[in-house]
Amino acid sequence: MSDQPRRPRKPARPYRRPQKDPVRMLAFEALRAVDERDAYANLVLPPLLRKARESGDFDLRDAALATELVYGTLRRQGTYDAVISACVDRPLRDVDPPVLDVLSLGAHQLLGTRIPTHAAVSSAVELARVVLGDGRAKFVNAVLRKIAQHDLDGWLEQVAPPYDDDPEDHLAVVHSHPRWIVSALWDSLGGGRAGIEDLLEADNERPEVTLVARPGRATAEELLREEAAVPGRWSPYAVRLTEGGEPGAVDAVREGRAGVQDEGSQLVALALAGAPVEGRDEKWLDGCAGPGGKAALLAALAAERGATLLASEKQPHRAGLVTKALHGNPGPYQVIAADGTRPPWRPGSFDRVLMDVPCTGLGALRRRPEARWRRRPEDLEGFAPLQRRLLRTALESVRVGGVVGYATCSPHLAETRAVVADVLKQFPQADLFDARPLLPGVPALGEGPDVQLWPHVHGTDAMYLALIRRTG
Repeated sequence: MSDQPRRPRKPARPYRRPQKDPVRMLAFEALRAVDERDAYANLVLPPLLRKARESGDFDLRDAALATELVYGTLRRQGTYDAVISACVDRPLRDVDPPVLDVLSLGAHQLLGTRIPTHAAVSSAVELARVVLGDGRAKFVNAVLRKIAQHDLDGWLEQVAPPYDDDPEDHLAVVHSHPRWIVSALWDSLGGGRAGIEDLLEADNERPEVTLVARPGRATAEELLREEAAVPGRWSPYAVRLTEGGEPGAVDAVREGRAGVQDEGSQLVALALAGAPVEGRDEKWLDGCAGPGGKAALLAALAAERGATLLASEKQPHRAGLVTKALHGNPGPYQVIAADGTRPPWRPGSFDRVLMDVPCTGLGALRRRPEARWRRRPEDLEGFAPLQRRLLRTALESVRVGGVVGYATCSPHLAETRAVVADVLKQFPQADLFDARPLLPGVPALGEGPDVQLWPHVHGTDAMYLALIRRTG
């Protein structure tokens, strides 16, 4: 035996129970719901935040941080996936989705916020210990430490191909949009690098909350008395809530006299209501009325003129939302659950018809950032026949001399001008007319006669509108 004394063993480090961070836990829970259940963050997050506030775990700053973590991670998912791919030794599809969610949250804190590097890494690793276990937390720690070696610009130089080599792929990685959506939006804009970059950047910005004062029930002046409220840009009924204003705290919104509605949607309804018709102006139709924002504004405008609105929605639960939105309207209205392609009303029954058709929703990626990762080019083929049938129904439903508004929350040419052109070829008793004069004061509306709104130009969703008069 050796006479050398044994070295004393270092005492084992005591096990430390992982600490739950309520902000990161809530953000992770929301991301898992989006991934596992195909939920939308704008529907999942509010009840989670409400529950956290009621339990006393959250204050306003916590809620703001959780919101930023969820929406920022979803908006920049494509960019962060490219960065994470460069830091792991396996394809991303082989990384468990919960692990990838924690890594994405950590990447956003490191590359998309002002959270200090140490705090960003340690909070993400602690979250991983809670939700994934110590073993996978070590993997998260190793990957995030690699990510922390560069800032966002440094990583983009490494993971995005040069613009001159592949413009669309460069923009897709830098601005976190699928390549096919970059291509489609670029076509809709008509070319030019500055415009597409401005649009993609606008898609990644958090939109302000916009309210609508429903005529006869509330006024913009009343809403402007709210804290952090400023006038809308274009609609006389619009009020914007800045600095994270909470619409649920507004009395008029709680009472249904006002609602949350993007200004682009307001402009579509106002343009249809303002279009000249020949003869009577008594019966209006909203043929795809759910969830009810445009229907509520149209019903209020109709009531001011002694006209009535029929709001039709195929899905019964969405028809229920329309009923809720129209409750208390100052004039008569009716809500029905009906298929707009097989309408229960007689042809030629209406003086004005709005058909805001189901679409890919590429015009609202600011509000539903996860939609960009769910949509596929083949979705266009699924919507195309329905969009054409609904526009055809609208033209059959309006009387001679009346007006149809065809609207989509998508700027994709296959859902806008292509639909209108195809249907008008088959329906020669109708003509497009210039919609631009019906949006007074709104600049950069294009060559007409239709109108395309843009987030980076108008601060609205990318709403499309074509106005068509029935001539025979």
